[in-house]
Amino acid sequence: MGEPGAEVQVDELCSYAVDVWVRDPGILVDEPVLLDLLRTAAVAGNATILGETGHVFPNGAVTAVLVLSQSHLSIHTWPEFRLANIDLLAYGRINAELMLEKIEQGLNPTRINVSRLLRAIR
Repeated sequence: MGEPGAEVQVDELCSYAVDVWVRDPGILVDEPVLLDLLRTAAVAGNATILGETGHVFPNGAVTAVLVLSQSHLSIHTWPEFRLANIDLLAYGRINAELMLEKIEQGLNPTRINVSRLLRAIR
């Protein structure tokens, strides 16, 4: 049992869907930069990276995914719309909000839409 009055962190399973419209669509076709951005965010949020993959489509759009011990983090880009869709399924003691903040900072957005859904684990 913890110290009296000490805050106990409760593990949650949360799904985040983030739409980010960017100023410069050039970042949306740069797979190495996007994978690095996901890695940086995962490390900042204390996530453990188990694997990663990426794919560049004929129009330059990128899909990049990190498999995390706590679940996954992905980005799908739509350069023709200046749009990136980010999905994070996070469980445990990772800082999902910090992870998303790092990604948003790296993308230099003009507009962001974040949806957070608490998922059932019991």
